[in-house]
Amino acid sequence: MPIQRSIKLVMFAALVFAPFMVVNAEEYQSGIQWKEPKVVTPGETSSDPPSDAVILFREPGDLKNWKNSEKWTVEDGVMVAGKGTIASKEVFGDCQVHVEWSSPDGGNRKGQQRSNSGIFLMGIYELQVLDSYQNKTYFDGQAGAIYKQTPPAVNAMRPPGEWNTYDIFWTAPRFDESGELLSPAYITAVHNGVLILNHFELKGDTPYARPPAYKAHAPMGPIKIQDHGNPVRFRNIWARHFQSAQVDTAE
Repeated sequence: MPIQRSIKLVMFAALVFAPFMVVNAEEYQSGIQWKEPKVVTPGETSSDPPSDAVILFREPGDLKNWKNSEKWTVEDGVMVAGKGTIASKEVFGDCQVHVEWSSPDGGNRKGQQRSNSGIFLMGIYELQVLDSYQNKTYFDGQAGAIYKQTPPAVNAMRPPGEWNTYDIFWTAPRFDESGELLSPAYITAVHNGVLILNHFELKGDTPYARPPAYKAHAPMGPIKIQDHGNPVRFRNIWARHFQSAQVDTAE
């Protein structure tokens, strides 16, 4: 077939079918009535809480938003790990979490004994906190790991004494009325601006000495910060409840 004739046929087909493609797209869109997204004012920087954030700890800081915090302290405006795991009074399901943490100089501590802690989503699923700067340990137990399930994609640690940032995007697991798992938990995490976990599907909880497993629990739970007997500091902790775009079902 001559090239000019082929070009004419292509152009003719485009002219004939394009209107139908537009109509179909419009018909599809007109069948969905979205609710207007609410307005959220962002923070001045990516580390500052937006207007809808739940503030869990901010300088100069106090521990009023945490349970079991009697043996933790606030020194120079930052939270210092003490004895016992603390839990946020607010509970969360799907959420965005921002945490900043720092370890002192490592000294003679090595492996899991160098500023070991953890951020537990829903009080159950652990994102590891550890000074992993030039400090090797088992890889699914280093900083940024989902404990005993997966290492982070990369090691983005800053040196001891500097502040690290976790930005966590959490999808809670769903269970049916009988306690069967409908959908697993997922996490995306950014460590110091570096993507380390990309929509990772959790295999269950994060125990030390047995395989992970799901057990039905409430749709919302606290954020817990672990005491592991090591010095760790925290600051600027906030979280946002997350809900996807909603369809307007009102007539």
